[in-house]
Amino acid sequence: MEKNIFLPTTNMEMNEVGWNKPDFVYVTGDAYIDHPSFGVAIISRVLESNGYTVGVLSQPDWKSAEPFKEFGRPRLGFLVSSGNVDSMVNHYTAAKKKRRDDQYSPGGKAGRRPDRALIVYCNRIREAYGDVPIIIGGLEASLRRFAHYDYWDNAVRRSILVDSRADILSYGMGEKSLVRVAELLDRGVPVKKIRDVRGTAVLTEREYTVKNAVFVGEYDQIKTDKKAYARAFKLQYENIDAISGKTLLEGYDHKQLVQNPPMPILEREELDKIYALPYARTYHPSYEAQGGVPA
Repeated sequence: MEKNIFLPTTNMEMNEVGWNKPDFVYVTGDAYIDHPSFGVAIISRVLESNGYTVGVLSQPDWKSAEPFKEFGRPRLGFLVSSGNVDSMVNHYTAAKKKRRDDQYSPGGKAGRRPDRALIVYCNRIREAYGDVPIIIGGLEASLRRFAHYDYWDNAVRRSILVDSRADILSYGMGEKSLVRVAELLDRGVPVKKIRDVRGTAVLTEREYTVKNAVFVGEYDQIKTDKKAYARAFKLQYENIDAISGKTLLEGYDHKQLVQNPPMPILEREELDKIYALPYARTYHPSYEAQGGVPA
């Protein structure tokens, strides 16, 4: 196998490729599979093709902050995803029984990621590095970006941005939005000032205003009033188009969730370029002794 075909997954591998520190550390709840059917692989390779270095921290032990220090503090920030599947769906059946396997983990064994992985990972990163920029994305982040009904709690939960304490949420296909965020961070723009990138959502003070924004409602009302919940969902659904979609706002006490309009979809040539990037197209060789990764 060609040496260094995969992105670094440990401090030792990072040293072997000659980096002092990566620009980004990508924390994921899945095993590291460098294939374009995995969002982590796509985003990492897209950032790499734009000149950024990315270390992949796969399925870190979440019981302390120490494993999140594997690469040291990244130059620009942490990217965090629970993996290809929402962590609660990954762990439980529709009958709320614990699953015994995990197709996205080495050997297909369950238990390699926590429940509500995004929240847990981000809070461990905050414990390790305080105010380091954190950008969350993937299925778990996208589907939970607004107040949402959670089947497991049988309740309406807050935006995952609130509970995770992340700085930016990238929703939908994040190739363009994350490159834009990386460019701004690289220029020295404080992460709290990066508030208007399409395809992202952020928490701001109420004083922050956006022209022609649509207010979907207050969380305290949405969580208790079914009509308010339905109205909020309707407004979200009506603004998912990259051409006509407006900025959406949702209230949280003295804060507000700001969802910028969607990023325009990739053109055919852009997609071709992304899928032609130098993926290994298999799982990391460190999993071989554990039986590989079923997915």
